[in-house]
Amino acid sequence: MQPHILVIEDEDALATLLQYNLEKEGYLVSVAGDGEEAMMLAEESNPDLVLVDWMLPKVSGIEVCRRLRGRQESRNVPIIMLTARGEEADRIRGLDTGADDYVVKPFSMTELFARIRAVMRRIRPGLADDQVRCGDIVIDRVAHRVKRDGTEVHLGPTEFRLLDYLMQHPGRVFSREQLLDAVWGSDVYVEARTVDVHIGRLRKALNNAGEGDPIRTVRSAGYALDAERA
Repeated sequence: MQPHILVIEDEDALATLLQYNLEKEGYLVSVAGDGEEAMMLAEESNPDLVLVDWMLPKVSGIEVCRRLRGRQESRNVPIIMLTARGEEADRIRGLDTGADDYVVKPFSMTELFARIRAVMRRIRPGLADDQVRCGDIVIDRVAHRVKRDGTEVHLGPTEFRLLDYLMQHPGRVFSREQLLDAVWGSDVYVEARTVDVHIGRLRKALNNAGEGDPIRTVRSAGYALDAERA
């Protein structure tokens, strides 16, 4: 089950960045640009976690937090507040209003994801089981381990990230360029053919026990993880 995160952010660029990176991590994401829209979305979808900016048009992030805590359905939903206000008094006010954590802008996505996982582990442990399964392959992000049909598979860090990404989208074909952007990052220059090398290593590791090859090569298109073969 993919946890659903409601992002409440009025800065379009940051909202888009958050949505892109959260979806890349495997979350379902809804975005609201103001407090009123956020409350409507919260009532319609009952998110598993809320990221809310302090300074919002129409209804402030503090008030959204207060209203969410006042609803029976969202009383226990984890809330992380995003804000440029880093003073101690502001942090205390945000936490006292009902936020579970407080992230000061600017922040790194790595830190934010770590805080999301920490809050979910603490408040909703069932959603924090950081495992992805596809057929007989199981990837454990917390322990950084992979098993196939119960047998441990030893992968390098790049092959691990590559498998993780493919498993989030079983059956979908990704071009080399898309995989480079998702796994290596858009700010790193790597030859497209490098993907072929790491796909080869990943295949060898996954097929070491004589199981069927779960990675499908689509000529002139790219690669996909075939759930049926896995």
